Amino acid sequence: MARVVVIGAGIVGLCAAFHLQRDGHAVTVIDRVPEGDKCSWGNAGAVAVTEVAPMAVPSVFRRVPGWLFDPLGPLALRPAQLPRMLPWLASLALASRPAHVERSAAALASLLHRVFDDLAPVLAACGLTDDLHRAGALTVYRSARALAADRDEWALKRRHGIVCDEISSADAYALEPALGPGIAAAVMTPAWSHVSDPKAIWGGVLAELRRRGVTILAGEAVDIGSKGKVRLGSGATVACDATVVAAGAWSAALARQAGDRVLLQAERGYNVTVPNPGIAVSREIIFAERKFVATPLAIGLRIGGAAEFAGLTAPANYARARALGTLGQTYLPGLSLAGGTEWMGNRPSTPDSLPVIGKSPRRPDVFYAFGHCHLGLTLSATTGALTADLVAGRAPSIDLSPFAASRFS
Repeated sequence: MARVVVIGAGIVGLCAAFHLQRDGHAVTVIDRVPEGDKCSWGNAGAVAVTEVAPMAVPSVFRRVPGWLFDPLGPLALRPAQLPRMLPWLASLALASRPAHVERSAAALASLLHRVFDDLAPVLAACGLTDDLHRAGALTVYRSARALAADRDEWALKRRHGIVCDEISSADAYALEPALGPGIAAAVMTPAWSHVSDPKAIWGGVLAELRRRGVTILAGEAVDIGSKGKVRLGSGATVACDATVVAAGAWSAALARQAGDRVLLQAERGYNVTVPNPGIAVSREIIFAERKFVATPLAIGLRIGGAAEFAGLTAPANYARARALGTLGQTYLPGLSLAGGTEWMGNRPSTPDSLPVIGKSPRRPDVFYAFGHCHLGLTLSATTGALTADLVAGRAPSIDLSPFAASRFS
């Protein structure tokens, strides 16, 4: 039995702790505010097993300049952040090349194909099985031209075995009558799923870890540079045989202490959750041209999206959340925004859209489990299972070389 410290109490860190404890290790989870607001609470609730396409597919990459000039468009970059992002942006440009896109998609598919097999046992152990809704997702288009622009991305998904059914606007309205006029075409992806409430999933796993005797420690892990211990901001140290870095957007600084350079940026996402939306939505709806979603949760309708690069410390721009609500009303004209709650969270994004999963190339006692971009909830249980394999010295069932931290060297 090893003493394992997991840094980060988001859903990825908690799932890593779940599998490590199940292997018989003595596990301590360290987080600045273990029960505080985090991406695991405010995401769109998607279990997006169809999303093999990386962020930098050419059809999306070509639209970036136009989006940047739209003050409330789907992408924003604050000028002060630009100099810090240049290496990341250069790598993003390389990742948009067709050969790179194909490699990234194949790597993501290797993870996504096992998501339900990994997630189901975690949900069952935590009494959350009924919180997973396998209702598919509906991607809607306001023009046939926009659908045509995305055909390469849909073809990429189909090459990896994902069912993507193009349906008529009439069929889309039959599935989701709340949609307003102007839908020209749609694509149904049956494998996509969503949860009742991502915060409830996170909270259920945390409660189960406590029940199993996992130590949850409030504190900021500031130094992993010395083997065998993690130093906290308070000056205290936690002895360990292995350290798992699962600190989301804050992970790059810890990886540097282990001698590893990773390209990671905080990609801010915004949403508004309306407790009484006044309309019924049956599944997650993805609004293709504007790159935002609406998800029916147990706590209301969550309208989320947007990507903003502003660093970890800049104030939130909640006008982006309000803009998403207004956009929601253009597609869902019966939507009421009364009582809506605005939120912002930092997604940990890599330029190639692949998470960092694996052992540190320079520190055999340090393991990485971060950088999941928009797929943190989706890949949490799979990442946790793979991390436990690595700590135990078991050979993972898939090739983890595409996710190695060394790819940034």
